Amino acid sequence: MKKIIYFLFLFILGTIPALAASNNDGDTNTVNNLLFDFVLASGLFIFLILVLWLANLCSRLKKETMVIDSNIRELSDQISGFESSELERLINVQKNKRIKQENSRRRGGTGLKSMALFTGFILINKLAAAGDGTGTPTGNIMTSPGMLIMLTLILIPLLATVYFIGVKINGFVKKAHQIRIRREAQSLVKLVDEDKDFYDEVLKRKSALEYTLTDTELGGATAAEDKKALLHNIAEVNNPRFFSSKRKASGVHNIDPNLVKLIMLYLGTATCWLVIGTSIGEYLGIKFVSPDVDHVSWLSFGRLRPVHTNMVFWGWSSLAMIGLGYYVVGTVSNAKIASIKRGYWSLLLLNTAVISGTICLMSGINNGGGEYREYTWPVMLVFAAGIIATLVNYIQTIARRQTRDIYISNWYIIAAVMFLTVIVLVGYIPWWQNGLGETIVQGYYMHQAVGMWFMLFSLGLIYYFLPQQLNTPIYSYSLGILAFWSQILFYTLIGTHHFIFSSIPWWLQTIAIVGSMGMLIPVFSGTTNFLMTFKGNYHKIARSYTLPFYLVGIIFYFTGSTQGTAEAFRATNLIWHFTDFTVAHSHLTMYGIIAFMLWGCIYTLLPRLTGKEPKQSLVGAHFWLALIGMLFYTIPLMTGGTIKGMGWVAGKPFIDGVVLMAPYWLWRAIGGSLMWASHLVFAWNMYVMYASVTEIDERKKVFDQIISIRANTTV
Repeated sequence: MKKIIYFLFLFILGTIPALAASNNDGDTNTVNNLLFDFVLASGLFIFLILVLWLANLCSRLKKETMVIDSNIRELSDQISGFESSELERLINVQKNKRIKQENSRRRGGTGLKSMALFTGFILINKLAAAGDGTGTPTGNIMTSPGMLIMLTLILIPLLATVYFIGVKINGFVKKAHQIRIRREAQSLVKLVDEDKDFYDEVLKRKSALEYTLTDTELGGATAAEDKKALLHNIAEVNNPRFFSSKRKASGVHNIDPNLVKLIMLYLGTATCWLVIGTSIGEYLGIKFVSPDVDHVSWLSFGRLRPVHTNMVFWGWSSLAMIGLGYYVVGTVSNAKIASIKRGYWSLLLLNTAVISGTICLMSGINNGGGEYREYTWPVMLVFAAGIIATLVNYIQTIARRQTRDIYISNWYIIAAVMFLTVIVLVGYIPWWQNGLGETIVQGYYMHQAVGMWFMLFSLGLIYYFLPQQLNTPIYSYSLGILAFWSQILFYTLIGTHHFIFSSIPWWLQTIAIVGSMGMLIPVFSGTTNFLMTFKGNYHKIARSYTLPFYLVGIIFYFTGSTQGTAEAFRATNLIWHFTDFTVAHSHLTMYGIIAFMLWGCIYTLLPRLTGKEPKQSLVGAHFWLALIGMLFYTIPLMTGGTIKGMGWVAGKPFIDGVVLMAPYWLWRAIGGSLMWASHLVFAWNMYVMYASVTEIDERKKVFDQIISIRANTTV
């Protein structure tokens, strides 16, 4: 069947050009041309198929009629293919018949036959398309109805004759095959009678085929013993398990206790900002369904929305990344952090900026209409000071590294902190922010914060934690470097694709679109690198509660980033921009990528720092609530946003879009509620990993007390 499909493909490939050449709208004999080409090509195609069939039959006939060398070695090798009943008949010297296995695959010739077949199709094209160079045959006689009838009358008996010959040869092949089987059977019977060693070999083979287990092979009087400590939870084997058992986290690592406290403070404060920030987001989602829920100015949508975005940006994501970075930078550099004290100062400055910025925004003090840039410059000056302190700490730590090379994680992390410093300076220095310059700076600031700070830093974390969790080296260091430099090249150009059809120069908009297309390079290379690292390790996902977070983050890294490229084109931007589709896209990236990656890293690292891990069922609840909630949130908004944008293009009034989005905003509220609930579960898991007393500690305390009492009693 595969070869028939292959030949049909060659037939189509060879005949389509001729049919296309004959299909000339100005030719009155177009139908006749097509019929002529089709009949001729079909006939020759069937004829060549029959010829190949005949050649195959002749080859089989030659093989079946070859003289059999009935030596002992060949016949001895044949008994391995016998069944027990056949060997029984051979032993009893009765009617013997051996079921021969499938003939070996046909050797060679396929490529040559395919080439001949394809050449025949090309000749058909030449004959059909020959003429004045326009694809029209030079004479009308060949394409006349009479010629078509004549060709049909010639081809039918010719094909029938070839087919009849093939049927006859096939009959000869079957008879030759039966004769060969009989000769082999007679030789085997003769060999059994004359050669005692061969007869003994047949008996051994028959005994082996009839061997069956007695079901006592693994039994014994010795009790089972787990000397290697390979079995766990033996007492729970007979209990029904609703949740699958996961692997325990790695044991406590030998890490500087001061560094552990610093990292835990970063991650703890980040978790607090996540819960508070998303609680505000949950309240905003409810306001979409019930806009008159309150009339307090401090709780208005216009003030709370920037509080929500800036709190999860600069409070949750930034602090979590920096805290994890203190572990990764020192670990891959094989060096101690340059200054723990400076790390505390950075933590204090960053949290001060978030607190003061939140109070300012809720009281109506903001930086105008710049999205994600609502903090005023004094607030961001404090934040920038904390970032600079972090950058100095990281660079000094890497400078003290004990390894010659700088691992790729540190490339990404250092570049991210450097870019954030530049982003804040460009976004807040007012010298170039007059007129359209302010809009261009806004596009740069907004997009670079996402791509060159959050994304770049998170990718650096993944390049360390993912191979570590899989116990597999990163697939390609070169792909990582390609993704790194191509992201720096293209991402810094794409900010103004949020202002397509604006007063910004057309060439600058076009550069942003081209840069957005270029972003496919780092996205494809990075995703390939991560998924190929996963290759051969997908079975580990079922036994791990951290790998699902990584995998989801990688999948949304590909889909969310590719979606950003799709949004940059003018045709799609005209529909999607300024609709809820953009809101869904931002959550798909900042939540689906950054948050999931950070959660995976946190669940990986904290058990190493504290020796405690949360209940696996609660980690699973966190994962599924977050994933399902995000899907409930983003898919309806993308659907409703697309319909609303198409309505705007069609000229429908704005209020129609508001009415249209009502049910989709309900789904937004439901999805947001699930996401918010997952954050509460995550906060509890953080508490368990940091502050709770585990059962194993209590056991150890009891055992130590008993040992101490007995030791004193003995004395």
